[in-house]
Amino acid sequence: MADDDEDYVYDEATGEWRPASEVAAAAAAAARVEVRDSAGNLLADGDSVVLIKDLKVKGAGQTLKQGTVIRSIRLTGNPEEIDCRHDAIKGLVLRTEFVRKR
Repeated sequence: MADDDEDYVYDEATGEWRPASEVAAAAAAAARVEVRDSAGNLLADGDSVVLIKDLKVKGAGQTLKQGTVIRSIRLTGNPEEIDCRHDAIKGLVLRTEFVRKR
């Protein structure tokens, strides 16, 4: 049985009063996004990836070649995009369909 000191929150999805900690844990799990590369491997912050295709970078007038290693990626809220840095290009965002985990 739950402590009497615990706060309860009305969960509209189930129509029940649930402990606030339980609702917060469920919301955090729902907010967690799985990001996968082109081969289906799970990506995480700090991973290194390899480009599987030559990519023309808009606005930079440059092409990143297939096989280029991108280190220390950061996940965005979008499961189809990763934020990364390259020596010549700042603020680079890549689509996960063009990378493979190293």
